[in-house]
Amino acid sequence: MSQLFEALDFVENPLYERIISEIATQKYSVVNDFFTEDEVAVLRESLIQKHEEDAFKKAAIGNKFDETIVKSIRGDIILWIDETTANSAELLFFDKINNLISYLNTTCFLGILYKEFHYALYPKGTFYKRHLDTFKNDDRRKLSFVCYLNHEDWQPENGGELVLYLNSNGQETEQVIYPFPGRVVIFESQVLEHEVKPVETKRLSITGWLKTR
Repeated sequence: MSQLFEALDFVENPLYERIISEIATQKYSVVNDFFTEDEVAVLRESLIQKHEEDAFKKAAIGNKFDETIVKSIRGDIILWIDETTANSAELLFFDKINNLISYLNTTCFLGILYKEFHYALYPKGTFYKRHLDTFKNDDRRKLSFVCYLNHEDWQPENGGELVLYLNSNGQETEQVIYPFPGRVVIFESQVLEHEVKPVETKRLSITGWLKTR
């Protein structure tokens, strides 16, 4: 295996290795410095600008074959990001994502071939009840990815925390993750149920999935 990596001019990335190790052992990884403060700022500005242009729409549950808007389950508004028409901030985002995908496919043979990402804005009082990120008629999502774009002064009392429901030896525990700006959460789409708690102020993020064929 090491000879193969040498032939590919492989360079080990300590951050990616930590992500891989944590997902392998606990099904999720939390990274506070995946994007720099400046990168988070330009992505936040891009989200806010597009929201002000009234480009967002109410998010639905289900996929395109079984899509329904249910406010009692999910209250965020979203805008899908198209890499082919991306602005400079979004290209920066996709550059890092594509680099991560390449590393995962090289080291873990995950077979990630597709990705889908959208901006997400949770208005005050909204939430997303407990759910799983895969569908009955489509199980291609392998890894879920969330990058928080909240303002620098975000506090825990603003709400909107992500709760991952973990299962160890038949015992369920909750992992609470606060959406501090720049924080990235990656977890197994087909394994971990999760929810977004009600927010007390606007909650901003980019959310997406790495998918197989």
